[in-house]
Amino acid sequence: MPFDRLETPCVLIDLDRVEANLARAQAYADANGLALRPHIKTHKLPRFAKRQIELGAVGITCQKLGEAEVMADAGITDIFLPYNIVGPAKLARLKALAGRIRLSVTADGAAVVDGLSRSFAAAAEPLSVLVECDTGMGRCGVQTPEEALALAETIAAAPGLVFGGLMTYPATGKVEAANAWLKAAVALLSARGLPPAIVSNGGTPDLWHAGEVSVATEHRPGTYIYLDRFQVEKGVGSFDDCALTVLTTVVSRPTADRAVVDAGSKALTSDTLGLDGFGRVVGYEDAVVKALSEEHGVIDLSACGETRPQVGDLLRIIPNHACVVSNLFDAVHLVRGDTVVETVPVAARGRVD
Repeated sequence: MPFDRLETPCVLIDLDRVEANLARAQAYADANGLALRPHIKTHKLPRFAKRQIELGAVGITCQKLGEAEVMADAGITDIFLPYNIVGPAKLARLKALAGRIRLSVTADGAAVVDGLSRSFAAAAEPLSVLVECDTGMGRCGVQTPEEALALAETIAAAPGLVFGGLMTYPATGKVEAANAWLKAAVALLSARGLPPAIVSNGGTPDLWHAGEVSVATEHRPGTYIYLDRFQVEKGVGSFDDCALTVLTTVVSRPTADRAVVDAGSKALTSDTLGLDGFGRVVGYEDAVVKALSEEHGVIDLSACGETRPQVGDLLRIIPNHACVVSNLFDAVHLVRGDTVVETVPVAARGRVD
């Protein structure tokens, strides 16, 4: 059916753009000798995870156990979980999941390694554990190559575990620094007889520079499947490549320069990521999504020409951050052109556990 019959706000996913984005990234990875291990946090859909693997991805990345369980239930058999798993309940779930699929995780400290080892000491197969490295992001991760070596040795000596390699999520625009950090760590590990089989790099903002990280063996992009306003700002693609839009209805025109739509922070996300406003209005590029409350989006039309949206008009908004939007809706509508071809549930929505 035509999407103008849909209830708003809702999410539209352009299938042709998805296919083009996936193919372009896979071709780049292949050309640069990198394995591609996409992060499914952006789409949370088993059908797209399977499509990524069909196109050549070696497996997928999930940020949380809940996501990984959903993907395993859907038949995905190779999952990387780059997150510290802590606490008896989550460790029990991790062990159960590892009994079903090929699974690897990360750790950035001895306390995390101890918990993993206690859980897997009697397991039939050892758990592969990569050392998470903070190469400039300032989040999780060991702080120096020397600390990476020390933790790798701890993992290698721990019952039930095997040292799997190195993993980082680098700061945007810091490719050279990340490469230098990882090269130093690889050199230390190799000299100690622990050459990392995997050096896993990540992120969409620097996707087209992933080949410059000379020691990396794989890359984990997420947002590349849809792109969004932030990724366009970073030069990953153009607005014509953005596959996810939020369809919304103009519900009020209280002044000549103001439109109010039915998509607020519960539909568009309040992330600004350093950008002005909360999204780009397709067809009204000079408009600014100036403010969001929970169920209202306020659009400043003062820079627009004489043609302005009226009450009842449908607008499509490219959000600043597509990943968050996926987690705000129970279902998304897959479209080609102006036609909805299928509506699918967001299977891993809400699985932040």
